[in-house]
Amino acid sequence: MSTGPAGRLSFLDRFLAVWILAAMAAGLGLGRMVPGLGDALAEVTVTGVSLPIALGLLVMMYPVLAKVRYDRLDTVTRDRRLLIPSLVLNWVVGPALLGWFYLGVLPGWLGLEQTAMNVSVWEITRSVLIFLGIPLLAGFLTRLLGEKAKGRTWYETKLIPRIGPFALYGLLFTIVVLFALQGDAITSKPLDVVRIALPLLAYFAVMWAGSMAVGRMAGLDHPRATTLAFTAAGNNFELAIAVAVATFGATSGQALAGVVGPLIEVPVLIGLVHVALAARRFFPRTAATAATVATPEGSAHV
Repeated sequence: MSTGPAGRLSFLDRFLAVWILAAMAAGLGLGRMVPGLGDALAEVTVTGVSLPIALGLLVMMYPVLAKVRYDRLDTVTRDRRLLIPSLVLNWVVGPALLGWFYLGVLPGWLGLEQTAMNVSVWEITRSVLIFLGIPLLAGFLTRLLGEKAKGRTWYETKLIPRIGPFALYGLLFTIVVLFALQGDAITSKPLDVVRIALPLLAYFAVMWAGSMAVGRMAGLDHPRATTLAFTAAGNNFELAIAVAVATFGATSGQALAGVVGPLIEVPVLIGLVHVALAARRFFPRTAATAATVATPEGSAHV
């Protein structure tokens, strides 16, 4: 069995990019072969979102939030040297960089008018409250009640492995539906997907390398700097898809950009794991770093 970063992933996670491509192809095929499918999918809505898409988004978010150890959040907030750069990178630098790309660059590439975004803050807030708030509450209650009834060991070794894959199932289902709705637009302009993908590729590399450098300058050890880099470079595309669909519509370019995101993110971040392991020599050697070097299993948790 491989002990490399990709080898330690589950079968589903290791080939996530393949499953996303297959879901895209299935969606395009369904949109072509089933006349009127788009109208049928859009007929029943929840807060302006097609019901199948809404269900897929909620299923996609729930397992991720059920994994969170809510009782340990205080350990994160106490580490100010890690917390402050993380907040700046994730809430200021990252959104500014992506916002500049999506609002200032991408519309021109896709031949769209660069107009002001006519979306109220309430529309976005409502989408976040629904597609993050509901699964967040469900995930919190699942952990609280599950651990109370069976204990943490049972919860994390028995229940989480069972519900975890549903995040991927929800994502793939949502992609199939979105691409069934976007079939005509995509097949008529296939290069649009490439134009979205290439800048995202650059974004992941720039954010990861810049965040790693910030961590080194802030005096973080290698494990914490790596955490900072992957948190900043990785994006919650599940929530991005939910907000884009609810705000702009399932057939919008924004929804398409959100769907393309995971296709690029997964292989890039797996590749950056190898870079992160090689970057250990640029950081002061600590007990945690030594343990990571000494045991192959430890490197999976940096």
